[in-house]
This record gives sequence, structure tokens and C-alpha cells, in this order.
Amino acid sequence: MATDAELLHPVVLHHVVNSLQWPGLRPMQEAAVRPLLDGEHALLLAPTAGGKTEAAMFPLLSRMAREDWSGTSVLYVCPLKALLNNLLPRIETYTSWLGRRAALWHGDVTAGRRRRILRERPDVLLTTPESLESMLVSATVDHDEFFRALRTVVVDEVHAFAGDDRGWHLLAVLERLSRVAGRSVQRVGLSATVGNPETLLTWLQGAGRDREPGRVVAPELPPALAGHTGRPPGDVEVDYVGSVHNAAKVLAALHRGEKRLVFCESRALVEELGQRLRSLGVTTFLSHASLSAEERRRAEEAFAQERDCVIVATSTLELGIDVGDLDRVVQIGAPRSVAAFLQRIGRTGRRPGTSRNCLFLTLDGDGLLQAAGLLHLWGRGWVEEVVPPAEPRHIVAQQVLALALQENRIGDRLWRHGWNDLPPFDGNAEVIVRHLVDHGYLDSDSGMLFVGPEAERRFGRRHFMDMLAVFTAPPQFTVMSGRSEIGRTDPALLTAKVQGPRLLLLAGRSWRVTHIDWKRQRCFVEPAESGGKALWMTGGTPAGRSYPMLRAMREVLLGADPPVALTGRAAGRLAGLREEHSALVHPGGTLVVQDRDGEARWWTWAGYRANATLLSTFSELTDPTQRPDDASIRLRAGLSRDELRSGLAATAGRLCLPAVDDNAVNGLKFSAALPHRLAVATLATRLADFPAAEAVLSEPVRVTHLVVPPPAPR
Repeated sequence: MATDAELLHPVVLHHVVNSLQWPGLRPMQEAAVRPLLDGEHALLLAPTAGGKTEAAMFPLLSRMAREDWSGTSVLYVCPLKALLNNLLPRIETYTSWLGRRAALWHGDVTAGRRRRILRERPDVLLTTPESLESMLVSATVDHDEFFRALRTVVVDEVHAFAGDDRGWHLLAVLERLSRVAGRSVQRVGLSATVGNPETLLTWLQGAGRDREPGRVVAPELPPALAGHTGRPPGDVEVDYVGSVHNAAKVLAALHRGEKRLVFCESRALVEELGQRLRSLGVTTFLSHASLSAEERRRAEEAFAQERDCVIVATSTLELGIDVGDLDRVVQIGAPRSVAAFLQRIGRTGRRPGTSRNCLFLTLDGDGLLQAAGLLHLWGRGWVEEVVPPAEPRHIVAQQVLALALQENRIGDRLWRHGWNDLPPFDGNAEVIVRHLVDHGYLDSDSGMLFVGPEAERRFGRRHFMDMLAVFTAPPQFTVMSGRSEIGRTDPALLTAKVQGPRLLLLAGRSWRVTHIDWKRQRCFVEPAESGGKALWMTGGTPAGRSYPMLRAMREVLLGADPPVALTGRAAGRLAGLREEHSALVHPGGTLVVQDRDGEARWWTWAGYRANATLLSTFSELTDPTQRPDDASIRLRAGLSRDELRSGLAATAGRLCLPAVDDNAVNGLKFSAALPHRLAVATLATRLADFPAAEAVLSEPVRVTHLVVPPPAPR
């Protein structure tokens, strides 16, 4: 009986069988053949290492050969340069089967290699959205000629784009590319973990979603999406170790002779744990975003070649970068989401006879509770939906300026068609364009718009490179040992008062600072024995934890057990947490409780964004000096029961957007190119969680031990 795999080009099919020596395609790969050959938009879902790259490339290369595509006809877009570097050899192999070529273009690619790409155009170009934008606005790239043959765009790890502003930037760039190509461009998204695949596919289709078909291909759903019952597959265990020092001792003692990938939730924790493991004689490598590309590459290559070793990483190694066959995944604390956990556990169990596994080493009670809550959600078959950020007005401002750079000048009535009328580039964006003109970001002459002096002043450095990235990174100093770059550190470490030598911790080693070049933002170091410190400030709006995560943690406190193994230490500490929180959780609703410091708190267990919404809505009842918290809201001192109940009743049903301070507005990139009120409105909308706040208000509020003020003297 014929299979869809036989629809592939004969040369591709020959190499699949003979070069790769595969007995056949996996179900998801075979299911992707027909829709991709037919030119449909598609979202391909499979667990990590499920062969998504091949599922996309084999049909597209077959179509390229049969339809005799010429020039650069396929773009392969990734969120990380390291992932592109890792994929290039595989895709070069596949294109070579048909006498075709693949090439790489991103910020680390040399000028010489770029010139060669412009002369000898590859059939497949691996790149990032920021590099595509730089090609569109570059004076040295004839973008009309280069992208004229474009037919298809593959977006790897599409969920990583869609969840933040890089996704809106990507969609906008793809619409501009389709206008350059003069045709609708097929879009193929690859993802391992999403809770709303149909919605994500519709989003990826962009302006063509109302007129062109699309298909979700997902015959091999990950366990959290498959609607299973009972304990999910995989060997998952939770331990409570209490400190980084103890975590290092456990890692040094367990699973000797095996290759272990350890995930941490911060760069500073990666550095501290890496240094402690090395002091215990464990062969250890590190990977995080503030290490130099060369340092990360050396660590990842060495780790892939070793056997008895550990690599400690942030989420930089979550998105499919190949570090060889893993024996174990270890999570320090808890990851930010169920989706992240699925990505991480999916790095194991790839060899025949092995199973997926993950060991949680929690450092404190909060980390243990979050890990238990996350695994409780996972056990129920739940995974987060990917929701693009609301109202990306600042991206509209950035894109209008970028289009003016690309075309030199644009019509003041035709600019919105540059994105094929993609929302939010519709009539509602007129006020943004008027602001850009009124404040000198755009100049207007004879019905045409072009880049103005204010845009050049704010964004014009290094050929407008600062305008091509839609995220703002806190400033960092480059750390140099001789002529070798080690990575980057926060300037706060270089300005803090110290006694004795100034010591840094970077790449798992201690360094003594010998010289600081403030103008060029560089510091020079030499090796030190010990004592270094690591620090990186986090920028942007605080995210906090979600309503589903906090509610799952509440359920754990009320007695729900995650369907995984708990060590004796973890079980004992969890029992202690339940006892400590017994007065703060109730199955029948939320609680208002006076805490041990005499403050009255409303324990909503609603998550950061819901509590920010409730704080703004009930501002007369709450302490105005507080910042939003994930689990509770501090009430106004001296608030009585009657005042609380009447205040809740009076305001319920009229939720308010959270308050936004000027620091948050300044942290929104391109906010200066927006009217201030629109920048504030964008951030306030993104901070709000109305459904979760409404869910809290629908529950009974129980008041226990709330301070009642004494009667006023007569």
C-alpha cells in the first residue's frame, strides 16, 4: 500500500533510506508530506528530537526540485544563533542530495561570508528575524533581487517567537518579504509544546489567515497534550536539598559515569553551581547568554564528546541544540512553565532502551511548592497556551521607521499596505504615524514619509542597528582575558564598593579585575583562585507566575500530590509547607488573614497579573506602597470587615488596568516613539489578567483574624 512518503522526490527518498538508513518516516514526518508539497501553511508538532526539521525540509526540497525553484527560495528562521549554527550541517547535507546549497546569515557571520552569499545565492538561508530586517534595510543588499524567488519560510521553535514581541516583529517582517517576493509565502511552523495549536497556526499565517488554508500536523502529541489519564510516562523525581552547596554534592554523588544536563533559572545560579561542581572534581561545562559565543561553543562541543560530565545551563539549551546523547536531565528549582519542562525532559530518552527522565533538586520551600504545582498541572495533561502580547503599538512604530529605511520613502496614505493590512498595522495605527511625524521621527514632504532627524539621533548609531532588535537588554561590560572574550557582566559588579581586589565569577571561574575601560565598556581580568561574584540585573516588566500555576500550588497545599516520586526529604518538607500554609488556603474560596507582623493580607493565589489587576481595582482597600505579589495582596492598615465587604461589593464588575510607572515605560523599547499615553496603555494591558481577577471575585472571601479598629473616642 502506497504511503505519503513515496510522494517525496526520488532522490530525497533514496537518501532517506540509503544515506540516513531510516526504515521509514515517522508518523508526523509522513503526515507533513502532502500538505507541504501542496503549498499549505502548516504547524508541525512533535516532542523534542521528534524530527521536525526533516518533516519540513524533505517535502520542501522535493517541491524545490520538482518545480525547479531557483535563487533563495526557502528561509529557515530560528530564535537563537546557536540553534542555527547547530542545524546548518544537517541542512547542508539534505540540500546537497539535490545539488542545492544552504548558508547561514546572522550577527556573528563575517562580512566576507555575507558577500559570498550575496554573490552566490543559496537555495536555503538559515537566519534570524533581526538579520532579515537588517538585509531589508541595508544599503549593501539588493533586497528586491535577493528575495524575489522566496517561496517558503520555516519558523523553528515558533512558540518561542509567538509568546513575546519578537513574534510580532517576525510577522511584520514576513509580510514585508511577501511584498518584495510578489507572492504569498508558505509558512511552516515547528514546535514541540503548545496548548493551542490551531490558534498558533492562525497567528503564524498573518494577513493571509482569512483566505488561505492551514493545517496542524500532530500525530505524535507530547504527553501533556494527549489527554492521558493516570501517571504520565517518564521517570520524574523531586528532591529537596535546601541549598546550592547541597545540590552540588548530590550531583557529584549521583549518576557517576553519565552525561547530565542541569537547568537553572538564572545565569548567576549557573555560575555558582558550576564553580561548586568543579571544586568537587566533577567535569563541568557552562552555557548561558552572557558567555561569549566562543566560550559556549567550546563548552557545548566538549560536553558532546565527554561521557562522565555535567553541563549547567539556562534555557539556552532548552530549544533543541544538539549536545549529544544525554543520560539525565536535572532541574534546579522549578522551570517557568509546563511547556519549558516538556522541552527539557524531551532532551532525554532518545536512545533505544532509555526513557525520559528528570530529577528536580529544589533549594527552598517556594521552589519545592512550585515544582509540585507544575508537575500537578503536567499530571493533569495541561500545558500553557501561547498568547502573543497584546497591543504591540511600539512594534508598529519600529516597523514604520524600518519600512521608511527599506524603501527610502513611503506614501503617507499607503504605508499600512506594506504589511498587507496585517493587524495591528491598520487604521488604528494612524495616531502612531502622526506622532512620528509631529516629533521628527519621520519627515513629510509632498505626500511622502522618510526617516527624520529624531530617529537618526535616537536609533541611527551603527547604521540603525539599534532599531532592528525589538527587545531591550540591560547594559553589560565585555570581560576580556588578554585578547580572549570570556563573556559579559553587569556594571553593578564593577561599581560596588569592595575591600581588596575586585573579583568576578564568569564561565565557572574566578577572575581578578585588572583594568576597566569605561568608555568602551570593557573590563580586563586575570585568573584568581576563588571568591568571584556573578550578577546580572533583569530588565523589562516583571512577569511573575500565572493564575494556573498559583492555583496548582494552592491545590498542592490543600493535599493534591503530583504523580511523581518524592524523596523522603521532599515529602517531609512538603508536609511542613502544608502545615505552615494551612491558615492561608481554603478549598471554598480566598482568605483574608492577619499575618504575624500584624498586616492583613488577602490570599488570592491568583498570580502576578491577576493581583496587579485587583490591586488597581481595589486601590481604596489596599496598601498603595506595595508591589504586586503572586499569592497575596496587602490590605490597608485598619481596614474593618464591613469596609472590606462593602468595598468588594461596590467595585466588583468594574475591573481596572494595573498602574504603570515611568521606569516600566522606559524599559519598553521604542516607547519614546509612541505617545506617552499609548505606551502606558500597552504596558497596562499586558500587565492585566481580567479573566483570572474575575475568577477570584466569583469566589467567597473568608475573613479570619482581620484587625478591627477600636471605636472612635466620644
